[in-house]
Amino acid sequence: MGGDTSRSIGLGPASWSSQPVILVVEDDEANRVLLTNILEREGYRVVPVGDGEAGYRSVAEHSPDLVLLDVGLPKLDGYEVTRRLRLDPRTSTLPILLLTGRSGQQDAVAGLDAGADDFVRKPFERGELLARIRSALRLRRALVGMEAAHAVVTALANAVEAKDAMTEHHCQRLAHLATRVSMGAGVSDAEMHAIAYGALLHDVGKIGVPEAILTKPGPLDEDEWVLMRRHPEIGERICAPLAAFAAFGPIIRHHHERWDGLGYPDGLRAEAIPMGARIVGLVDAFDAITHDRTYRTARPVADALGEIVRLAGRQFDPDLAPLLVQEITRGPMPRSTDTVAVSDGGLSGSS
Repeated sequence: MGGDTSRSIGLGPASWSSQPVILVVEDDEANRVLLTNILEREGYRVVPVGDGEAGYRSVAEHSPDLVLLDVGLPKLDGYEVTRRLRLDPRTSTLPILLLTGRSGQQDAVAGLDAGADDFVRKPFERGELLARIRSALRLRRALVGMEAAHAVVTALANAVEAKDAMTEHHCQRLAHLATRVSMGAGVSDAEMHAIAYGALLHDVGKIGVPEAILTKPGPLDEDEWVLMRRHPEIGERICAPLAAFAAFGPIIRHHHERWDGLGYPDGLRAEAIPMGARIVGLVDAFDAITHDRTYRTARPVADALGEIVRLAGRQFDPDLAPLLVQEITRGPMPRSTDTVAVSDGGLSGSS
Protein backbone atom coordinates (compact mmCIF):
# COMPACT_ATOMS: atom_id res chain seq x y z
CA MET A 1 0.00 0.00 0.00
CA GLY A 2 1.31 3.42 -0.87
CA GLY A 3 0.63 6.85 0.53
CA ASP A 4 2.12 8.97 3.25
CA THR A 5 2.75 6.52 6.08
CA SER A 6 2.81 9.28 8.69
CA ARG A 7 -0.75 10.13 7.71
CA SER A 8 -2.15 6.87 6.36
CA ILE A 9 -3.34 5.51 9.70
CA GLY A 10 -4.32 8.76 11.34
CA LEU A 11 -1.28 8.61 13.62
CA GLY A 12 0.07 12.08 13.14
CA PRO A 13 -1.46 14.81 15.31
CA ALA A 14 -1.29 17.03 12.24
CA SER A 15 -4.06 14.92 10.73
CA TRP A 16 -6.41 16.33 13.35
CA SER A 17 -5.47 19.98 12.84
CA SER A 18 -8.14 20.17 10.11
CA GLN A 19 -11.32 18.19 9.47
CA PRO A 20 -10.96 14.49 10.25
CA VAL A 21 -11.35 12.31 7.15
CA ILE A 22 -13.82 9.40 7.37
CA LEU A 23 -13.91 6.69 4.73
CA VAL A 24 -17.46 5.34 4.35
CA VAL A 25 -17.61 1.91 2.68
CA GLU A 26 -21.27 1.03 2.08
CA ASP A 27 -22.76 -0.76 -0.94
CA ASP A 28 -26.31 0.52 -0.42
CA GLU A 29 -26.43 3.89 -2.19
CA ALA A 30 -29.20 5.31 0.00
CA ASN A 31 -27.30 4.46 3.19
CA ARG A 32 -24.06 5.77 1.69
CA VAL A 33 -25.68 9.12 0.87
CA LEU A 34 -27.33 9.29 4.30
CA LEU A 35 -24.07 8.59 6.13
CA THR A 36 -22.22 11.12 3.98
CA ASN A 37 -24.78 13.84 4.71
CA ILE A 38 -24.80 13.12 8.47
CA LEU A 39 -21.03 13.17 8.76
CA GLU A 40 -20.49 16.22 6.58
CA ARG A 41 -23.00 18.17 8.66
CA GLU A 42 -20.86 17.31 11.70
CA GLY A 43 -17.78 18.79 10.05
CA TYR A 44 -16.08 15.61 8.85
CA ARG A 45 -14.62 15.18 5.40
CA VAL A 46 -16.14 12.06 3.85
CA VAL A 47 -14.85 9.70 1.18
CA PRO A 48 -17.76 7.43 0.12
CA VAL A 49 -17.16 4.17 -1.79
CA GLY A 50 -19.41 1.24 -2.66
CA ASP A 51 -17.47 -2.03 -2.31
CA GLY A 52 -14.77 -3.69 -0.24
CA GLU A 53 -11.98 -3.63 -2.82
CA ALA A 54 -12.51 0.09 -3.47
CA GLY A 55 -12.59 0.69 0.28
CA TYR A 56 -9.31 -1.12 0.81
CA ARG A 57 -7.61 0.85 -1.99
CA SER A 58 -9.06 4.12 -0.71
CA VAL A 59 -7.25 3.82 2.62
CA ALA A 60 -3.92 4.29 0.84
CA GLU A 61 -5.31 6.92 -1.54
CA HIS A 62 -7.09 9.14 1.00
CA SER A 63 -5.34 8.47 4.34
CA PRO A 64 -8.53 8.51 6.46
CA ASP A 65 -8.57 9.05 10.21
CA LEU A 66 -11.36 6.46 10.60
CA VAL A 67 -13.10 3.84 8.45
CA LEU A 68 -16.85 3.24 8.70
CA LEU A 69 -17.23 -0.16 7.07
CA ASP A 70 -20.32 -2.17 6.17
CA VAL A 71 -20.00 -5.92 6.84
CA GLY A 72 -22.01 -7.22 3.87
CA LEU A 73 -19.98 -5.74 1.02
CA PRO A 74 -19.46 -7.10 -2.51
CA LYS A 75 -15.99 -8.24 -3.66
CA LEU A 76 -14.47 -8.09 -0.17
CA ASP A 77 -16.70 -8.20 2.89
CA GLY A 78 -16.08 -5.95 5.87
CA TYR A 79 -14.37 -8.65 7.92
CA GLU A 80 -11.82 -9.34 5.18
CA VAL A 81 -11.11 -5.64 4.61
CA THR A 82 -10.54 -5.27 8.36
CA ARG A 83 -8.20 -8.28 8.49
CA ARG A 84 -6.12 -6.94 5.58
CA LEU A 85 -5.82 -3.50 7.14
CA ARG A 86 -4.73 -5.01 10.46
CA LEU A 87 -1.98 -7.04 8.75
CA ASP A 88 -0.36 -3.88 7.35
CA PRO A 89 1.77 -2.09 9.99
CA ARG A 90 0.72 1.25 8.51
CA THR A 91 -2.96 0.56 9.15
CA SER A 92 -2.76 -1.76 12.14
CA THR A 93 -4.19 0.87 14.49
CA LEU A 94 -6.49 2.74 12.10
CA PRO A 95 -9.90 3.08 13.83
CA ILE A 96 -12.42 0.77 12.13
CA LEU A 97 -16.14 0.78 12.95
CA LEU A 98 -18.24 -1.98 11.40
CA LEU A 99 -21.83 -1.37 10.29
CA THR A 100 -23.99 -4.48 10.42
CA GLY A 101 -27.63 -5.45 10.17
CA ARG A 102 -26.83 -8.81 11.74
CA SER A 103 -27.82 -9.37 15.34
CA GLY A 104 -26.03 -12.58 16.32
CA GLN A 105 -23.37 -12.60 19.03
CA GLN A 106 -21.02 -14.54 16.77
CA ASP A 107 -21.15 -11.73 14.21
CA ALA A 108 -20.05 -9.22 16.83
CA VAL A 109 -17.23 -11.48 18.00
CA ALA A 110 -16.16 -12.14 14.41
CA GLY A 111 -15.83 -8.39 13.90
CA LEU A 112 -13.74 -7.99 17.03
CA ASP A 113 -11.57 -10.96 16.05
CA ALA A 114 -10.96 -9.44 12.63
CA GLY A 115 -9.65 -6.35 14.41
CA ALA A 116 -12.54 -3.89 14.38
CA ASP A 117 -12.58 -1.34 17.18
CA ASP A 118 -16.37 -1.18 17.46
CA PHE A 119 -19.57 -1.91 15.59
CA VAL A 120 -22.87 -0.14 15.02
CA ARG A 121 -26.06 -2.05 14.29
CA LYS A 122 -28.40 -1.09 11.44
CA PRO A 123 -30.74 0.64 11.41
CA PHE A 124 -28.44 2.98 13.29
CA GLU A 125 -29.37 5.98 15.36
CA ARG A 126 -27.61 9.18 14.42
CA GLY A 127 -26.65 10.05 18.01
CA GLU A 128 -25.14 6.64 18.74
CA LEU A 129 -23.23 6.57 15.47
CA LEU A 130 -21.68 9.99 16.06
CA ALA A 131 -20.86 9.15 19.68
CA ARG A 132 -19.00 6.00 18.66
CA ILE A 133 -17.09 7.87 15.97
CA ARG A 134 -16.07 10.56 18.46
CA SER A 135 -15.02 7.90 20.97
CA ALA A 136 -12.87 6.07 18.43
CA LEU A 137 -11.15 9.28 17.32
CA ARG A 138 -10.67 10.36 20.95
CA LEU A 139 -9.03 7.05 21.82
CA ARG A 140 -6.69 7.33 18.84
CA ARG A 141 -5.65 10.82 19.93
CA ALA A 142 -4.99 9.53 23.43
CA LEU A 143 -2.79 6.72 22.14
CA VAL A 144 -0.83 9.15 20.01
CA GLY A 145 -0.02 11.05 23.19
CA MET A 146 2.28 8.17 24.15
CA GLU A 147 4.18 8.01 20.87
CA ALA A 148 7.52 7.91 22.63
CA ALA A 149 6.55 4.74 24.49
CA HIS A 150 4.48 3.20 21.72
CA ALA A 151 7.35 1.39 20.01
CA VAL A 152 8.41 -0.12 23.32
CA VAL A 153 4.85 -1.15 24.17
CA THR A 154 4.33 -2.75 20.77
CA ALA A 155 7.64 -4.61 20.93
CA LEU A 156 6.89 -5.98 24.39
CA ALA A 157 3.37 -7.06 23.49
CA ASN A 158 4.63 -8.73 20.32
CA ALA A 159 7.36 -10.49 22.29
CA VAL A 160 4.76 -12.13 24.52
CA GLU A 161 2.67 -13.27 21.57
CA ALA A 162 5.75 -14.60 19.74
CA LYS A 163 6.56 -16.77 22.77
CA ASP A 164 3.00 -18.02 23.22
CA ALA A 165 1.63 -18.57 19.70
CA MET A 166 -1.82 -19.61 20.95
CA THR A 167 -2.45 -16.07 22.21
CA GLU A 168 -1.76 -14.38 18.86
CA HIS A 169 -3.60 -11.03 18.70
CA HIS A 170 -4.94 -11.63 22.24
CA CYS A 171 -3.45 -8.40 23.59
CA GLN A 172 -4.77 -6.31 20.71
CA ARG A 173 -8.26 -7.77 21.10
CA LEU A 174 -8.14 -7.02 24.81
CA ALA A 175 -7.09 -3.43 24.22
CA HIS A 176 -10.07 -2.86 21.90
CA LEU A 177 -12.64 -4.55 24.11
CA ALA A 178 -11.29 -3.06 27.34
CA THR A 179 -11.54 0.38 25.79
CA ARG A 180 -15.19 -0.19 24.87
CA VAL A 181 -16.03 -1.36 28.39
CA SER A 182 -14.12 1.63 29.80
CA MET A 183 -16.23 4.00 27.76
CA GLY A 184 -19.37 2.36 29.10
CA ALA A 185 -18.03 2.72 32.63
CA GLY A 186 -17.54 6.45 32.10
CA VAL A 187 -13.85 6.59 32.94
CA SER A 188 -11.83 9.68 32.07
CA ASP A 189 -9.83 9.94 28.86
CA ALA A 190 -6.60 9.66 30.84
CA GLU A 191 -7.76 6.48 32.58
CA MET A 192 -9.03 5.00 29.32
CA HIS A 193 -5.63 5.74 27.83
CA ALA A 194 -3.92 3.84 30.67
CA ILE A 195 -6.35 0.91 30.38
CA ALA A 196 -5.59 0.49 26.68
CA TYR A 197 -1.86 0.25 27.41
CA GLY A 198 -2.42 -1.95 30.44
CA ALA A 199 -4.42 -4.34 28.25
CA LEU A 200 -1.67 -4.43 25.64
CA LEU A 201 0.96 -5.21 28.26
CA HIS A 202 -0.98 -7.18 30.87
CA ASP A 203 0.78 -10.47 30.07
CA VAL A 204 4.24 -9.13 29.30
CA GLY A 205 5.54 -10.95 32.41
CA LYS A 206 5.03 -14.25 30.59
CA ILE A 207 8.37 -13.51 28.98
CA GLY A 208 9.78 -14.78 32.29
CA VAL A 209 7.67 -17.98 32.36
CA PRO A 210 9.20 -21.16 30.85
CA GLU A 211 7.82 -21.89 27.40
CA ALA A 212 7.06 -25.48 28.42
CA ILE A 213 4.54 -24.14 30.92
CA LEU A 214 2.97 -21.65 28.49
CA THR A 215 2.43 -24.32 25.85
CA LYS A 216 1.64 -27.32 28.06
CA PRO A 217 -1.30 -29.21 26.51
CA GLY A 218 -2.76 -30.31 29.86
CA PRO A 219 -3.48 -28.82 33.29
CA LEU A 220 -0.58 -27.25 35.18
CA ASP A 221 0.64 -28.94 38.36
CA GLU A 222 1.06 -27.07 41.62
CA ASP A 223 4.71 -26.10 41.02
CA GLU A 224 3.93 -24.93 37.49
CA TRP A 225 1.07 -22.78 38.77
CA VAL A 226 3.46 -21.12 41.21
CA LEU A 227 5.65 -20.10 38.28
CA MET A 228 2.73 -19.03 36.11
CA ARG A 229 1.30 -16.84 38.86
CA ARG A 230 4.52 -14.87 39.01
CA HIS A 231 3.89 -13.25 35.63
CA PRO A 232 2.03 -10.15 36.95
CA GLU A 233 4.96 -9.27 39.20
CA ILE A 234 7.51 -10.01 36.48
CA GLY A 235 5.56 -7.79 34.10
CA GLU A 236 5.47 -5.02 36.67
CA ARG A 237 9.26 -5.10 36.96
CA ILE A 238 9.76 -5.17 33.18
CA CYS A 239 7.54 -2.12 32.59
CA ALA A 240 8.66 -0.07 35.59
CA PRO A 241 11.18 2.01 33.56
CA LEU A 242 8.49 3.25 31.13
CA ALA A 243 7.56 6.88 31.63
CA ALA A 244 3.82 6.23 31.96
CA PHE A 245 4.23 3.18 34.20
CA ALA A 246 2.49 4.82 37.16
CA ALA A 247 -0.72 4.99 35.10
CA PHE A 248 -0.87 1.43 33.79
CA GLY A 249 1.50 -0.48 36.11
CA PRO A 250 -1.27 -1.39 38.60
CA ILE A 251 -3.22 -3.01 35.75
CA ILE A 252 -0.31 -5.30 34.95
CA ARG A 253 0.18 -6.30 38.60
CA HIS A 254 -3.47 -6.74 39.56
CA HIS A 255 -5.31 -8.08 36.47
CA HIS A 256 -5.68 -11.50 38.17
CA GLU A 257 -7.14 -10.22 41.42
CA ARG A 258 -10.74 -11.25 42.14
CA TRP A 259 -13.70 -9.32 43.49
CA ASP A 260 -13.99 -11.86 46.36
CA GLY A 261 -10.31 -11.51 47.33
CA LEU A 262 -9.24 -14.95 46.13
CA GLY A 263 -7.05 -13.73 43.27
CA TYR A 264 -3.32 -13.03 43.02
CA PRO A 265 -0.67 -11.73 43.61
CA ASP A 266 -1.95 -9.60 46.51
CA GLY A 267 -5.42 -10.96 47.28
CA LEU A 268 -7.04 -7.55 46.81
CA ARG A 269 -10.81 -7.44 47.25
CA ALA A 270 -13.65 -5.48 45.60
CA GLU A 271 -12.94 -1.79 45.02
CA ALA A 272 -9.42 -2.11 46.41
CA ILE A 273 -8.62 -3.59 42.98
CA PRO A 274 -7.79 -0.74 40.57
CA MET A 275 -10.60 -0.03 38.10
CA GLY A 276 -8.35 -0.68 35.10
CA ALA A 277 -7.29 -4.06 36.48
CA ARG A 278 -10.92 -5.02 37.04
CA ILE A 279 -11.78 -4.17 33.43
CA VAL A 280 -8.77 -5.94 31.93
CA GLY A 281 -9.29 -9.02 34.11
CA LEU A 282 -12.92 -9.21 32.98
CA VAL A 283 -12.27 -8.96 29.24
CA ASP A 284 -9.21 -11.24 29.59
CA ALA A 285 -11.40 -14.03 30.97
CA PHE A 286 -14.00 -13.60 28.21
CA ASP A 287 -11.38 -13.63 25.46
CA ALA A 288 -9.60 -16.66 26.92
CA ILE A 289 -12.79 -18.73 26.99
CA THR A 290 -13.85 -17.85 23.44
CA HIS A 291 -10.48 -18.67 21.83
CA ASP A 292 -8.48 -21.88 21.53
CA ARG A 293 -5.80 -22.68 24.09
CA THR A 294 -3.29 -25.52 24.18
CA TYR A 295 -5.28 -27.25 26.92
CA ARG A 296 -8.82 -26.81 25.48
CA THR A 297 -10.78 -25.60 22.49
CA ALA A 298 -12.74 -22.37 22.32
CA ARG A 299 -16.22 -22.33 23.81
CA PRO A 300 -19.32 -20.55 22.46
CA VAL A 301 -19.81 -16.87 23.21
CA ALA A 302 -23.11 -17.61 24.96
CA ASP A 303 -21.31 -19.96 27.37
CA ALA A 304 -18.67 -17.37 28.14
CA LEU A 305 -21.20 -14.63 28.77
CA GLY A 306 -23.19 -16.97 30.97
CA GLU A 307 -20.15 -17.58 33.16
CA ILE A 308 -19.41 -13.85 33.32
CA VAL A 309 -22.95 -13.31 34.61
CA ARG A 310 -22.75 -16.16 37.12
CA LEU A 311 -19.43 -15.02 38.54
CA ALA A 312 -20.33 -11.32 38.78
CA GLY A 313 -19.81 -10.37 42.41
CA ARG A 314 -17.45 -13.28 42.97
CA GLN A 315 -14.69 -13.16 40.39
CA PHE A 316 -15.76 -9.98 38.61
CA ASP A 317 -16.94 -6.50 39.53
CA PRO A 318 -20.77 -6.82 39.55
CA ASP A 319 -21.16 -3.40 37.94
CA LEU A 320 -18.67 -4.06 35.12
CA ALA A 321 -19.88 -7.52 34.12
CA PRO A 322 -23.18 -6.19 32.64
CA LEU A 323 -21.23 -3.62 30.60
CA LEU A 324 -19.19 -6.37 28.94
CA VAL A 325 -22.31 -8.40 28.17
CA GLN A 326 -24.03 -5.36 26.71
CA GLU A 327 -21.02 -4.53 24.55
CA ILE A 328 -20.98 -8.03 23.09
CA THR A 329 -24.74 -8.51 22.71
CA ARG A 330 -26.11 -4.95 22.66
CA GLY A 331 -29.07 -6.42 24.48
CA PRO A 332 -30.19 -7.65 27.93
CA MET A 333 -27.89 -9.77 30.05
CA PRO A 334 -28.42 -13.53 29.75
CA ARG A 335 -30.04 -15.15 32.77
CA SER A 336 -27.74 -16.97 35.17
CA THR A 337 -29.83 -20.11 34.50
CA ASP A 338 -28.53 -20.07 30.92
CA THR A 339 -24.96 -20.82 32.00
CA VAL A 340 -23.04 -24.02 31.55
CA ALA A 341 -21.64 -25.95 34.48
CA VAL A 342 -18.28 -24.72 35.73
CA SER A 343 -16.31 -25.32 38.87
CA ASP A 344 -16.80 -23.03 41.84
CA GLY A 345 -13.17 -22.03 41.50
CA GLY A 346 -14.11 -19.58 38.78
CA LEU A 347 -13.22 -19.24 35.12
CA SER A 348 -10.29 -21.12 33.71
CA GLY A 349 -8.12 -20.11 30.82
CA SER A 350 -7.00 -16.57 31.71
CA SER A 351 -3.88 -17.66 33.52
